Amino acid sequence: MSEKSKWNFSELNELASEKNGGKVIFATDEWFAAADNLLKDDEPVWKEGIYTNYGKWMDGWETRRKRCAGHDWAIIALNSPSIIKGFCVDTAYFTGNYAPRVSIQAAQLYENELKLFPVRSASFKAGVAASKDNLTQIESLRTDEWTTILPMSKLEAGYESTRRNYFPAFNSHQSWTHLRLNLYPDGGIARLRVYGRIVPPLRIPKFISELVDLIARENGGVCEKYSNAHYGHPRNLIKNENGVGMFDGWETARRLDRPAIIQVDNSGILQIPGEEWAIFKLGYVGLIEKIIIDTFHFKGNFPDNVKIEGTFISCRDDIIADHHDALWQTILPKKKLHPHKSHVYLSNDLLWCGPVSHIRIIISPDGGISRLRIWGYVYYSGSENSI
Repeated sequence: MSEKSKWNFSELNELASEKNGGKVIFATDEWFAAADNLLKDDEPVWKEGIYTNYGKWMDGWETRRKRCAGHDWAIIALNSPSIIKGFCVDTAYFTGNYAPRVSIQAAQLYENELKLFPVRSASFKAGVAASKDNLTQIESLRTDEWTTILPMSKLEAGYESTRRNYFPAFNSHQSWTHLRLNLYPDGGIARLRVYGRIVPPLRIPKFISELVDLIARENGGVCEKYSNAHYGHPRNLIKNENGVGMFDGWETARRLDRPAIIQVDNSGILQIPGEEWAIFKLGYVGLIEKIIIDTFHFKGNFPDNVKIEGTFISCRDDIIADHHDALWQTILPKKKLHPHKSHVYLSNDLLWCGPVSHIRIIISPDGGISRLRIWGYVYYSGSENSI
C-alpha cells in the first residue's frame, strides 16, 4: 500500500489497543501465546532462547499447527461503537510461524447479545484451546456470518522491512462494536491495530446546557492533518486521560529555520517566522466556551506561544485537503505558553466561538503539548458526523 493511501487511515485514532479499551473475549486456540497480546500498546519484543513448556515464547497471538478441519479466529470487543477505516496487522518476529492470510469481520452487538458469549478466563495458560462446549456455544452465535470488512488478505513475514501489513476497511461508513479476526489456517500475529473514529453518543442539538469536550477522542474527535510529529503524534492531544510523559503528547522536531539569535517583542513573544500546526475534526459541531492547553511534562521543550483557529464545514464528509483550503477564523489569539502548566482560556479570551466543525492549533516555533480540551455546547449532532 502506498504512503498516500496509508495516510487515509493510519493517522486516525487507534481503536482496539488495551489502553484504548479493546479486549479479546474469545479465541479458538492459544497454544503458544495469548490472543490478548494482539492488543498490547507496547511494541513487540523478542526474547532470545526463552521457551515455555509448549514452545518458543512469543510476544503475540500464536496458535498451534492445525491438524483438523477449519481455521483459527478470535473475537475482539471495541470500547465504543466506531467507524473503522483500516488496519495494521503486525507480524513482528513471526518469521517462520506467521499466519499467511487473515480476514476481518465486524458486527454491532448490544448488551443482551454479549451475555451469550462463553466466559473467558482472566488468566492465560499456555497450551490451551477453546473447549468443545465453548465452540458449540459460540457457533450458535453465527459470528462467521458477520459483515466482512477485510476480505482474506495475504500477510508478509515478521522481518523489520515487511512486518507491518496495512489494509483499508470495507463498509467503512458503518459503526461496529466487535471484530472477528480470522487466521488462515493457523500461526501467529504480533499486534493488531485498528484505525478510525469513535461514534459519539447522540446529543440533543441546538444549545443544550451541558458543556462537552468537543474534540475528545471518545466524543468522536480526530486529527486529520499536521505539519510535524517527529517525537509524538497530535492525536495524543485528545486522549481522555492526562498525559503520562513527553512521549504521550504532541511534540515536533526543532525547526531548522530558527534564527541564530532569538529576539522577543514587548509582550515576550518570540520573533520567529516558523510554526507547526495540526487540524482536528470535532466530534460535535459546537459553540466553544473554554479551551485548556496542557504543557505537562514539557519543561524545556514547550512551545513559546499558541494560536487556535476554527472553521465550519457543513458537509461532515469533507476532509480538509490542505490547511490553506478552509476559511479559518481566529478563536484564540496568540498566547504565551509556559512549561509544565495547564493554560485555561475562557469565553472572554476568545474572539470567535462558532459554530465550529474543525479547529487548527498553531504552535510557534516548535515544541510539545500534552493535552488539548475544547469545551463547548453541542450545536449540531447526528449521523453527519461520519468520516
